[in-house]
Amino acid sequence: MNDLLPWVIFNTFVLALLALDLGVFHRRPHPVSFREAAVWSAFWVALSLLFNLGIYLRHGPEAGLQFFTSYLLEKSLSTDNIFLFAVIFGSMGVIAQYQHRILYWGVAGAIIMRGTFILVGVHLVRHFHWVLYFFAIFLLFTGLRLLRERERKFDPTRSVALRLARKLFPISDRYEGGRFFTRSHGRLYATPLFLVLITIEVVDVAFAIDSIPAIFAVTQDAFIIYTSNIFAILGLRSLYFLLARAITRFRYLRSGLAIILIFIGAKMLLAHWVRIPTGIALLGILAILGIFIAASLGVKGESGDSPPPAAQPPKD
Repeated sequence: MNDLLPWVIFNTFVLALLALDLGVFHRRPHPVSFREAAVWSAFWVALSLLFNLGIYLRHGPEAGLQFFTSYLLEKSLSTDNIFLFAVIFGSMGVIAQYQHRILYWGVAGAIIMRGTFILVGVHLVRHFHWVLYFFAIFLLFTGLRLLRERERKFDPTRSVALRLARKLFPISDRYEGGRFFTRSHGRLYATPLFLVLITIEVVDVAFAIDSIPAIFAVTQDAFIIYTSNIFAILGLRSLYFLLARAITRFRYLRSGLAIILIFIGAKMLLAHWVRIPTGIALLGILAILGIFIAASLGVKGESGDSPPPAAQPPKD
């Protein structure tokens, strides 16, 4: 799928969807209800599956299966970020009505960064095949590290990115509605909301470093990797509003994601000797997710993880 036209059509379509999202459906900032999040989640999943059908009809069953497996893998790994988003919004005092705006611009930035990562990764794999073994070892290491960590500790207020941003930009001492910048006494200031956006983007970069190499175990087709990745993150906003309050119930899910990374890393590392078909890899991912989700829901009593802090209105 090396033609330029599909890339132009797809990216134009994504930009149109983003413009429609912010310009029409979320023109006025408002808290996203559970029902609204459920409707949007269903829309993004249905749209992804419809695109998957197009891939299947145009390029055959193997390409269709590769897209679906890549999409499911990216979607699964993205659930780990939902907890981090909740921590960021809660600790930095972002009220509910502006959270969608932050995630919207976070997705816009993620599309650019992920597109760059994917194109660079595809170029490296095509010219230096041994890079796949580096990705495999990295995924194995990441999976083992996640298994050792009992919980994900993250304090966004102490991140290096925020300290650097405060040095580069004058920061106002309060939120200014949904604005990222404000002017006072003739001087331009970044608002705390801009710092939140930077934190979200940094988290996505860290997440992409884990998730994008995993998809190379499924396919090295740049178009399938890119489109499945973009569809997964387009639905991440609605998935956050759908699951943010319940994510701590899935206490074993993070261990399941670690096992998936180890499984994918092993698949890549052994590919020269043992070929695992895409369909078997898909069944493996589904089985791992199903086992750990069922184990989480079957646990009675309080979860060992503390829920993310609730967002408090910023002080004026």
